[in-house]
Amino acid sequence: MYQTRQYITAQPKEVKEQMLHWSAQYTTVAYYDSNFYPADRYACFECMLAVGNDAPALQFYNNVLRHSFAELQAFHRQRGGWLFGFLGYDLKNELENLQSKHFDGVLMPDMYFFCPDVVITLPKNSILVTIYVRQDAGINPDVVWEQLKKQPATGAENAAFAPVHLQPRVSKEIYTQKVHALQEHIKKGDLYEVNLCQEWYAQGQPINPYRVFNRLNTLAQAPFSAFVRVQDRYLLCASPERFLQKKGNLLISQPIKGTIKRNHTDAFADRQLKEQLYLSPKERAENVMIVDLVRNDLTRSAILGTIQVPELFGVYTFKNVHHLISTVSARMQPQLHWTTALEYAFPMGSMTGAPKIMAMQLIERYELTRRGLYSGAVGYITPEGNFDFNVVIRSLLYNAANTYLSLQVGGAITYLSDAQSEYEECLLKAQTAMQALQEG
Repeated sequence: MYQTRQYITAQPKEVKEQMLHWSAQYTTVAYYDSNFYPADRYACFECMLAVGNDAPALQFYNNVLRHSFAELQAFHRQRGGWLFGFLGYDLKNELENLQSKHFDGVLMPDMYFFCPDVVITLPKNSILVTIYVRQDAGINPDVVWEQLKKQPATGAENAAFAPVHLQPRVSKEIYTQKVHALQEHIKKGDLYEVNLCQEWYAQGQPINPYRVFNRLNTLAQAPFSAFVRVQDRYLLCASPERFLQKKGNLLISQPIKGTIKRNHTDAFADRQLKEQLYLSPKERAENVMIVDLVRNDLTRSAILGTIQVPELFGVYTFKNVHHLISTVSARMQPQLHWTTALEYAFPMGSMTGAPKIMAMQLIERYELTRRGLYSGAVGYITPEGNFDFNVVIRSLLYNAANTYLSLQVGGAITYLSDAQSEYEECLLKAQTAMQALQEG
């Protein structure tokens, strides 16, 4: 199915930049960048690129037949190769008796996967670039490699552009009221924790998605960054979080709950902030509730007795924040298809709450924007059925046809939450994306 060649590069960073430049000629693009993040011991690839023009694709939006995951299984079996794409949050409506009635300015599909013409991979800690070209793509790997080498490592995408100003969908006062209302549900025992999100948006201010992504990626340097293009719709993602990975029969999920801003001017103070995050009763309570939820989700697809928590309350440092991250693992039942593991765990507990169904019902009640791809997952599926998916957070979503630009951020609301602090945490999470739009 593929012509495959391998090439040695002395400059992995430059090759990654050249890959993104080269992809601009294609209408369907999936570019994943780990940004040389040293603490992800489960990562297989430093960088991946998949591209296509009119490539075979599977997509659903408001699928009334409610069989997207079954179609994904059939599509992978039929194509027999690499798949790249995403799962939108509103696939929840297929999995449970739920609905999404809010405004959606971006209009991404709820599920989208394509069979690329070209796949380029750079493994973690490697200088070996592998190029896969589909046999009917009308190009060969050597031509792709020569074209890549001619691309600039930096250039037009780093040029200045007009700043974009986002406006909030809800005011601080209304957001505070929503936090208090959700805490009343918690007091009544409806649920323990819920992830409440809000949107900042703009329309009529066109952007160059490639330039803005380069700015965002430089500012965040996140290990699960992604640039996705589906015709005239784009995802610019700087996610620090893994949703679910499958390697052989091993499943790995790494939920984030717990955030604190870094101190870049005082190393000692920055270490104190890490300790403060690690010891925080509120952050630990949030994290352990989501760990329990993830363990429960994996139970449905795991061999009995194989669910483990290799790391609880790990403090991970990123460019602008520290996060509290736990790792949950399981061995998958051999008779189940890999799509089942995705289906049983989706949507991820870190973006819903506990219990999950009640949390999603209240999310629909109290939020004002359809989440779409935000708080969904972007990733790849290998020909063998292994996969790795992120959590779509710290992201800009853009529809070039109607110039609608969306930035959603959220946080976990618990009984211990302070509404003012939760709002400030949202601003902290939105800061990097907003800064990427303001530079120029």
